[in-house]
Amino acid sequence: MAPPLACTVRGCGEPLERHGRTFGCGRGHVFDIAKRGYVNLLQPQDRKSLTSGDSKSAVEARARLLAAGAGRGVFDVFVDRADGILAAMAGGGRPASVVIDLGSGAGDVLGELAGRRAIAGVGIDLSVAAAEYASRRFPSITWVVANADRRLPLRSGTVDLVLSAHARRNPAECARVLSPGGTLLVAVPAEDDLIELREALHGTAVAYDRGEALVAEHQAAFTLLDRSTARERRPLDRDALLDVLRATYRGARRSAAAQADALTSIDVTFASELFLFRRRERTD
Repeated sequence: MAPPLACTVRGCGEPLERHGRTFGCGRGHVFDIAKRGYVNLLQPQDRKSLTSGDSKSAVEARARLLAAGAGRGVFDVFVDRADGILAAMAGGGRPASVVIDLGSGAGDVLGELAGRRAIAGVGIDLSVAAAEYASRRFPSITWVVANADRRLPLRSGTVDLVLSAHARRNPAECARVLSPGGTLLVAVPAEDDLIELREALHGTAVAYDRGEALVAEHQAAFTLLDRSTARERRPLDRDALLDVLRATYRGARRSAAAQADALTSIDVTFASELFLFRRRERTD
């Protein structure tokens, strides 16, 4: 199944169709598919800088952590939940094949899902480095460089499941692209996520509750179906701790440089709150 991409040129929004090594719309806008396999739909007005999004080192650090098992339990809970949603949709006689991942990063979430069932997966990230990395690893998935904060490069009402794991969200755009009955699965850091590392760096561990604000920003277009928490605690050596810092940008903060240099090994909690939303039916 071809991904339901839409043109991102201002004022267009026409369907994009693939023709060989390009995507094009009926108005003549054409986007080349890079040698690495991704397509860059980012428009100049949507780019904050020439190096927008995650750096290559941050993307690679997250991939190394997951490959080493750090946070794997939490990751598996998120993917299992997404897989269960798709299974329930298919079991009800409704095909549930179009899945998009906002802030797709190294591509592991969609890559894992595609290994379990047939999906038309679209990974969207602001970072060219992330799209390049993901497309090398999972070439069967469509990887797109775009600014999800502005407008999702997808046709309205064509997506079955939107995923966002520790990434930015755009509730209005998620509601626009979701089909009737479509769902949104969001994971945000729980209050105690990385709390031991935060305490080691800053001398105190402040708990941040992101859940209530998340629910509030989605309430206009979505109904909250479920809220749960996934958590694991595991020892990390110095190399893994430094990868966590690279992946979360904490290592770039000068105020914590001395504490980061002194890290050896500690037990660290990985924790996410999961929120399952259903798109409200439109009344207009």
